[in-house]
Amino acid sequence: MENQIVDTVTLGGSVADLDFSLIALFLRADWIVKSVIVVLMLASVWCWAIIFQKWFSMRRLNSRSNEFEKVFWSGNSLDDLFDRISQQPRDPMSAIFAAAMREWRRSPGQGGGGAAVGLAARIDRVMQITMAREMDRAERYMTFLATTGATAPFIGLFGTVWGIMNSFQSIALSKNTSLAVVAPGIAEALFATALGLLAAIPAVIAYNKLSRDLDRYAGRLESFSGEFGAILSRELDTGE
Repeated sequence: MENQIVDTVTLGGSVADLDFSLIALFLRADWIVKSVIVVLMLASVWCWAIIFQKWFSMRRLNSRSNEFEKVFWSGNSLDDLFDRISQQPRDPMSAIFAAAMREWRRSPGQGGGGAAVGLAARIDRVMQITMAREMDRAERYMTFLATTGATAPFIGLFGTVWGIMNSFQSIALSKNTSLAVVAPGIAEALFATALGLLAAIPAVIAYNKLSRDLDRYAGRLESFSGEFGAILSRELDTGE
């Protein structure tokens, strides 16, 4: 009984002497676990950079679109507006407007039902193509967020499994199942899982939020394209 007490005290002192800080866990880890940790940390940093960039980008897009819509619906000449923004549209909505007006000006004075219908179809197609191109640009890097959110937990789990395998090997080599032998390897393994979740959770939340915002903005562009197309169609009907 006395020997058991001595062993317990000694064991408690050896565990207490171990350093379980994040840096110490990383330095003690196997090179594969270190690679997993580095990959997850880089993915997490890159995800946060994308999140902040997209957040500011969406605010800027909505603000500039609000400014453009205010000018567009102010009743001023659309030709004057096109002359001002045609060289460098500041947002997707103004880019759609500029593309449609450019196609409109390329086919002036076309009367007749067939010609009018063909011009209206070309304008609609040009607006759809421009909207698709602008949305592709706005959705850039979203795939990385989705991929990180889906794969980071599994990458962390791989590091965890590998770390636990190393712990079992340490137990087999030392023939000692004490906490001082098992704890470091288990802590290193769980550290990889924690980093995987740390990278995945913000990526999933941000992806869902940004996807909803982008879908809402795409619907806004779709509505503008339909309204502007109707305006040009009325102009064509008047000009016949």
